Amino acid sequence: MPIPSRVAERLSLGLKRFQPILTAAKSRDVNESDTSMIVTDVLAEIFGYDKYSEVTRELCIRGTYCDLATRIDGKFQMLIEVKAIGLETKDAHIKQAVDYAANQGIEWVALTNGNLWKVFRVIFAKPIDAELVLDIDLLSLNPKNSSDLESVYLLTRESMLKSGLYAYHDHLQATNKFYLAAVLLSDAVLETVRRELRRLSDAKLDVEDLREALKQEVIKREVLEGEKAASATKKVTKSAGKLLRARKGKEDEEDTTSDSESPSTPCED
Repeated sequence: MPIPSRVAERLSLGLKRFQPILTAAKSRDVNESDTSMIVTDVLAEIFGYDKYSEVTRELCIRGTYCDLATRIDGKFQMLIEVKAIGLETKDAHIKQAVDYAANQGIEWVALTNGNLWKVFRVIFAKPIDAELVLDIDLLSLNPKNSSDLESVYLLTRESMLKSGLYAYHDHLQATNKFYLAAVLLSDAVLETVRRELRRLSDAKLDVEDLREALKQEVIKREVLEGEKAASATKKVTKSAGKLLRARKGKEDEEDTTSDSESPSTPCED
């Protein structure tokens, strides 16, 4: 996603300014409260949020508090769990924030200690789950590197308005190994493979035989088993079903149009 020049300049200058601040805070091993203050400034000066109207501290959800939350036009966009800058960020720390988010229908949760930022997308299933989408270290980024700036841009107000994190997550899903394996084993792809192989050989090939050969000889077992593999297969099957229904609907519509346009036979006296 291209970064507007004005935003790119803000990101670059913001990183240059806050990297020494974060380094100093880390060396002093500041507590969680002080880290939260720095994070609030990062949200405003790097990510572009108005810290007075778009950053909420100690958001109360069902009697429990979440450290920070961002909102745009009154709608909450992301819950942020803050840990002291000297602490290692562990995925287990995010569970409570994910539960908060699920209760409010908020799809994004971030875990940060100031320099490390992990962003998760809440999966509204049973049980509630979360998938890691972005993992960056502000101290390791180069303010002049366009690729590094693109990673930071995903966390900005401007990106959120353009659904940047959603698009990035969709890209990750489309290129992950489980999804690719599921696509390769889909009927549509196997039919194409079968047609290409028939050009090379007179042997009669069956789609199920090809699927089994790919499973046994080509694709690693690790991408065929487990919850992630099952989820990817379900998504591919669902997508194929939608495409098939849409295609059938279009064909039915064309048939109806063709019938209505057929010339009528004149009546004979």
